[in-house]
Amino acid sequence: MVHWLAAVHWLAAAHWLAARHPLGCTYPRDVARTPDSPAAPRVSNPDIPARLGNAVAARSADLLADRLDLSGRVDLAYASLEQCVVAADADSVDLVGATILDVDMTDVRIASLSLRNAGIRRLRITGGRIGTLDLSGARIDELEMRDVRIDYLNLGGAKGTDMLIAHSTIRTLDMPQAQLVRVLFEDCRSDEVDPRGLRATDVDLRGLDAMSYVDTNGLKGVTLTGHQVQLLAPALATGVGIRVQD
Repeated sequence: MVHWLAAVHWLAAAHWLAARHPLGCTYPRDVARTPDSPAAPRVSNPDIPARLGNAVAARSADLLADRLDLSGRVDLAYASLEQCVVAADADSVDLVGATILDVDMTDVRIASLSLRNAGIRRLRITGGRIGTLDLSGARIDELEMRDVRIDYLNLGGAKGTDMLIAHSTIRTLDMPQAQLVRVLFEDCRSDEVDPRGLRATDVDLRGLDAMSYVDTNGLKGVTLTGHQVQLLAPALATGVGIRVQD
């Protein structure tokens, strides 16, 4: 029989060691983790010009320095948006395969926003509500989301570097097979997180208050607080084959 409190302390110690020598860590073999790890994301503001034109959304459009006001069902699949400001009160916005460079979205209300397989560099989403945000398979370099309410965020298979998510509520967060580098959550909440197959480098989940994780084995390489580890103790024990009995 394993005493419950002893199991908690053992798991906390195991996590402390794993955070410094994580199994399956994506760090190159010749680069050691530094005392400053996890490194903070390097996120900058989108470069938006003072004067913007007004554009009409269209599939495969090439948009530069424009303002978009979206409504209804919008097809921008495979479009290029550079230095654009987007406002939206829409049922769906299709940006599958799109190229996003220096784009600012503020207070958008979108039932379904698909950026599947998109290329993203410096996208900022501030405020608003999104039902489904699909970033599966996307290539992300600098993404900032603040004060956003999201029902379902899909990062499955995404390759993301330098991501900051702050003061946001994400009901369901899926990250299966994602490759994430320098990702930080600040004052965020989630009902369920699925990290199965996640490859994490400098992924800081200390600011993510999650009610449950689908598979704690997928948390290898992330950073958690001691309190978070204690809350996860039953799932962590199950994951390593420990039976906890009182």
